[in-house]
Amino acid sequence: MTVLEVLQSTKTFFENRGIENPRLNIEHLLAHVLRKNRMELYMQFDQTLTDVELAPLRALVRRRAQGEPLQHLLGTIEFLGRTFAIDKRALIPRPETEQLVEILLTRSRACERLIDVGTGSGVVAITFAAEMPAARVDAVDISAEALALAQENSARHGVAERITFHTTDLLDGIEGPFDLVVANLPYVPSAELPRLAREVQHDPRVALDGGAEGMDIISRLIESATKCLRGELALEIGHGQAAAVQRALTALDYRDIAVATDYQGRTRFVFAKYG
Repeated sequence: MTVLEVLQSTKTFFENRGIENPRLNIEHLLAHVLRKNRMELYMQFDQTLTDVELAPLRALVRRRAQGEPLQHLLGTIEFLGRTFAIDKRALIPRPETEQLVEILLTRSRACERLIDVGTGSGVVAITFAAEMPAARVDAVDISAEALALAQENSARHGVAERITFHTTDLLDGIEGPFDLVVANLPYVPSAELPRLAREVQHDPRVALDGGAEGMDIISRLIESATKCLRGELALEIGHGQAAAVQRALTALDYRDIAVATDYQGRTRFVFAKYG
C-alpha cells in the first residue's frame, strides 16, 4: 500500500469506529511510525510502505480504534509550542489549559513566586518557568507517579533546577507567600465518570474525580490558598460550576472575582485576588 492508500483506508476505518478527526489521527500515527513530520507525508503520497513499516502501524491503529488516546500512542503532546512526554501517569492536557496559561502570561509576568497545584505532567509549571526566568516556581501533585512525569518533562526542557516539586495534597505543608496560585483540579462529578468518553477513561481517576458535585477539591484549595496567597488565584473549572466557585470565593473574602470563557464560549476560568 502507498502512503495515500493507508491514509484513506484508515480514515474510513476510524470513522466507522467513532474516532474524532480520523484523518488527523492516522496522519499523526503514520508520521510517528515512519519518523517523519506530517508535511513530509504529503510530499510522499506515492511511497510504497513495506510490511516492516505497516506492522507497528497496524498495532497502533487497533489500539486507537479501541479508544486509547492518540497522545498515549505517540507518547508526546504539544503545549504552547513545546513538546512534552505524556502517558497514563497524568491527565492529558487540554486546549483549555493552554488558554488559561496564555491569559496568565499576558498579565502575570511580574510574579516573583507562583505555584501550580495539581501539576500532573508539569506542562503549566514548566511553561511558566521557561517563559518567566526570573520567577520562582513550585509544583505540587498528590500523585507521585504524575510528579515523576513532571520532573522528567522539566529536565527535558532544561528547567529542572528552577522548579521545586512537592508530593502533597494541595497546599499541605507548603509555605508561601505566592503571587499566583494556578490550578486545574479534578472537577468531574463522581457519578459522571462512567459516562466520559473512551479516551478520557484512560486518564487517572484521581485527576478527574471531583466528588459528588465536582467541587470537593476546588473548594478545599480555595480555603487552603488563603494561608499562603498574596496575589491571584486562577482556576480552570467544569461546565456549570462558575456560580458555586464564585460563592465559595466570596464566603472567604476573596476580591476582584472575575470569570472568562474558553474557545467554546463556556465559562471555564475563574480569577480572584486575596491578601
